[in-house]
Amino acid sequence: MPDLTLERAAGGTVAGVDEVGRGPWAGPVLAGAVILPEHGLPPELAGAIDDSKRLSPARRSTLEAALREHAEVALGSASVEEIDRLNILQASLLAMARAVAALEIRPDSALVDGNRAPELAIPVQTVIGGDGKSLSIAAASIVAKVARDRLMTELARSFPGFGWERNFGYGTPEHRRALDRHGVTAHHRTSFAPIRALISRS
Repeated sequence: MPDLTLERAAGGTVAGVDEVGRGPWAGPVLAGAVILPEHGLPPELAGAIDDSKRLSPARRSTLEAALREHAEVALGSASVEEIDRLNILQASLLAMARAVAALEIRPDSALVDGNRAPELAIPVQTVIGGDGKSLSIAAASIVAKVARDRLMTELARSFPGFGWERNFGYGTPEHRRALDRHGVTAHHRTSFAPIRALISRS
């Protein structure tokens, strides 16, 4: 379970940062940035936070609402156009930088999930598997995941048939079949090989 070991070692005000949506064929990449309160989270909340991938959608939604109440939370995104122009890694780093910039509190440093650091004006420590180690990174993963899932669910209403309310843009068989039937939308990442191949066949 994630804890505050890395935050305490860093000292000062620390932002945990994580992104979601690197793998999907459609939709933006989102990042969350979370600064936990100095006095700590309520024990029942702190004990429930984990890597967002290990939590049910209902549990993530409940925790996201609680984090917004008790912590400093911000989001950043990079559009499909930016993903196609920059590549998904650089777009993910851009989304992370935007999330940190959107925080109302300026952190002294940042803990970032993964092994690549976004360009920030503060010291950055990258943490491989950070959402399973750092409480603030895990919190950021929850915030970003909930926000992106909601966004893709909203997009699904305008683009029915792709199953984005269930697959959130990932390349599931349902999504692949819908691409064959309906073609590529403005929300698809044309730089991704499966989408590029479909366009070339068309």
